[in-house]
Amino acid sequence: MTAIHSNKILFVGGKGGVGKSTSSAALAVASARSGHKTLVVSTDPAHNLGDIFHKEIKHEKTKLQENLWGIEVNPERESKRYIQGVKDNLQGLVKSRMVEEVHRQIDMASASPGADEAALFDRLISIILEEADQFDKIVFDTAPTGHTIRLLTLPELMSVWIDGMLERRKKITDNYTELLNDGDPVDDPIYEVLQKRKEKFTAVRDIILDSRQTGFIFVLIPERLPILETKQAIKQLAQHALHVKTLIVNKVLPEHADGAFLEKRRKQEKNYLDEIDYEFKRQQTIKVPLFEEDVSDMDKLSIFADHLSTLLKEDAAK
Repeated sequence: MTAIHSNKILFVGGKGGVGKSTSSAALAVASARSGHKTLVVSTDPAHNLGDIFHKEIKHEKTKLQENLWGIEVNPERESKRYIQGVKDNLQGLVKSRMVEEVHRQIDMASASPGADEAALFDRLISIILEEADQFDKIVFDTAPTGHTIRLLTLPELMSVWIDGMLERRKKITDNYTELLNDGDPVDDPIYEVLQKRKEKFTAVRDIILDSRQTGFIFVLIPERLPILETKQAIKQLAQHALHVKTLIVNKVLPEHADGAFLEKRRKQEKNYLDEIDYEFKRQQTIKVPLFEEDVSDMDKLSIFADHLSTLLKEDAAK
C-alpha cells in the first residue's frame, strides 16, 4: 500500500505553477470517492481551491461534494485573530497602566517577519487537533516551497523557543517564591499559558513526525528549476526529520502527442525524467500526463482524480 493511501494527513508542496493545488484537489476528490470522509485545506495565500471547485470556500468547513469538505485559511485574518488571542491571554496579567504599551508592542511584533507563519501554524494546529477525529483524510495544499519549509519546521523552532521561555518564567517564579513569599508556591498564569502552548506544539509535532500518520508529497514538472528546487526542499526537510516519500511528476507529455515541435520537446523531457528517476530513487514517483485542456472544472478534475487514483492503485499492486 502506498504512503498516500495509508497516511491520514498529507502535506502537498512544490514550486509555484507546477499544479500543486490541482494535485491536492485531485487527491482529495479521489479519497472522497473511495468513501473516505475528506478535508482539503489551502494554506496558500494565493488560494486556488475555490477556483478549482467553482465554490466560495471560507475559513470554516465548506461542503464541496459527497464526503468532501474544504477550508481556505486566510493568513491576514488568522494573524489578526492570533494577535487578539495573545492580548486576551495577557488580560489581567498586566497592570492597567501598562496595557496600552504592551498592546502597542504586540502590534509592532505582529508586523515582524514570521508573524503570519506563526498565526497560520496556530490555525494548522487547531485543524489537525480538532478535525483529525472527524475525517479519514486531511489534505493540506501549501504555499510554494520556501513557505512550506518554514511552516513545517515551525513546531521544532517554536518548541525550542517556548522551552526557553518556560525556563525563564520558572526562574522568575522560584526567585519570587524564595524572596518575597516566604517560600510558599506562587501561581504564574503566564507559565500556565506557555505550558499549554508547549503541549499543543508537542502533540502536533509528534503527529507530523509520525510517518504512519503523516505524509509529505511534492509536485514537480520535468523541467530543470522544479527538479533543483525539489531536491533542495527534500534535503532541508530531512534535516528536521521530515521525509518526503512521494513525488507527483505532473504534465508529462503523453505518447500520442505528435508534431515536430513536441517531438523535440519530448527528447528534452526524457533527459529530465531520467534525472528525476536517478535523483529521487528513495521517493515513490507518480507520473501524471499533460492533459489536452486545463483542469478548469469538475469534469476535468474528475479525470485528473481518476487518473491519479489508477496510478496509485497500480503502484500499490507492484
